[in-house]
Amino acid sequence: MARGRRDSNTLDLLSWEPPRVAVGYDAQETRGPLDLAIARLVSAALKRAAEAKKSREQIAEDMSAFLGRSVSKATLDTWSSPARSSNRIPLDAFAALIEATGDHDLLGFLPAQHGYVVVPEKYADLIELHLIEEKEAEIARRKAALTARYKGGRS
Repeated sequence: MARGRRDSNTLDLLSWEPPRVAVGYDAQETRGPLDLAIARLVSAALKRAAEAKKSREQIAEDMSAFLGRSVSKATLDTWSSPARSSNRIPLDAFAALIEATGDHDLLGFLPAQHGYVVVPEKYADLIELHLIEEKEAEIARRKAALTARYKGGRS
């Protein structure tokens, strides 16, 4: 059979990758002492925002509006510097940073430290459904074992 041009209407099943379900940064970016990992995360979020054409000045303005207090570009620079270990971002400012940058991967950092993941709300019902199905399967196995034991004793 002759090989012709590639059919562009047929999907390549091997090229498909499932969508990311959980948010978070790569383990390499969050390794090391906690204070340094946080500084690297702040820096990475600011870098991603800059790539999306959002300046640190604009992020500082948005954070200030969110918090109701002043946050400056210099403060952002301090929070993102690993060398400034005495000055780390407060939790409320971390929440404001997520809001200002739109970097939802930041949400996954703290839960990942404790063995949890953060998933978008749209998956909550699917996860609950899976847990219910697992419980149903466990009950069915237990019921089958009890039935088999009961019937086995009736000779």
